[in-house]
Formats: sequence, C-alpha cells, structure tokens
Amino acid sequence: MEIYEIIWTSRAIKDLRQVYDFYTRQIGEEKAFAIVQGILDKVDVLSDGKFVKIGAIDEEFKHMKRQYKKLIEKNIKITYRLSASNPIVYINRVFDTRQDPTKNK
Repeated sequence: MEIYEIIWTSRAIKDLRQVYDFYTRQIGEEKAFAIVQGILDKVDVLSDGKFVKIGAIDEEFKHMKRQYKKLIEKNIKITYRLSASNPIVYINRVFDTRQDPTKNK
C-alpha cells in the first residue's frame, strides 16, 4: 500500500483559518476546533493509497489544466489534486459551500 504525502497550499491554509475564524465567531472556539479537526481527519484519509481517488471530480475546476477532486465534510468542500509523478496530494482549497460559489474561483 502506497502512502501519499499531504501538502497544503498556502491558499488552503488561509481558507482553513477563515473557516476556523468564522465558526469561532458563530458557535465558539471549541466547536470551531471540532469542525477543523473533522476537515483534517477527512484529508488524512487521502494519505492511504487505496483511498486517494475517492473524491468526485470538482466540476468548478474543470477549466484548469489539471484534474481536481473534492471531498465534503459537513458544509465544507475540500478541493485537492494528485501529483502526476509523485505520491503527493495537494490540498488546494477549503470552502464553506454556503458561501457564494464565485468566491471559490
């Protein structure tokens, strides 16, 4: 079984921070932390080679050169792509699906 390295892009890290900050204001720090932990747990599944392709194709990114996939954790969409030459998963975006979809471009 191949193990994939997970690399978070700077944009995805910023997105994750925004999710945490938003939920901290809305429902408190403890619940915001639990939401972020759920996102991290969902992403960790991708490190296992047998699960790396479980995500559906993210149609919002189909205009891009590479193929992007998505995972959903509650109301959060996690967009990622696989490296073409190495066992690496790049986490590209973390997006609350209740927002205006044009903000995810």
